Amino acid sequence: MRSQRRSARGTVGHPYSALNLRLALAIFGLVSCAALAVVSWQVGLPVLAVILAVLAVVAAVDIVVIQRRRAARRREQPGVKRSLFE
Repeated sequence: MRSQRRSARGTVGHPYSALNLRLALAIFGLVSCAALAVVSWQVGLPVLAVILAVLAVVAAVDIVVIQRRRAARRREQPGVKRSLFE
């Protein structure tokens, strides 16, 4: 897996996707959706709980994809430090 697809509009200096920021947002989405799913289930709203659980699974899959892309980027450019917004 490459760090970004070949048809992407980004360059090495300006990546197509801000992976670190995307990772932080995906973790926030996973935690918040999972917590709200549990609360919704306990309150007696099973439909909302299932919807939130599905969103939590989507966030978990997104985290896996992001981590794979970050690992590919580290292999291609070892030793480069990145901020949250790169």
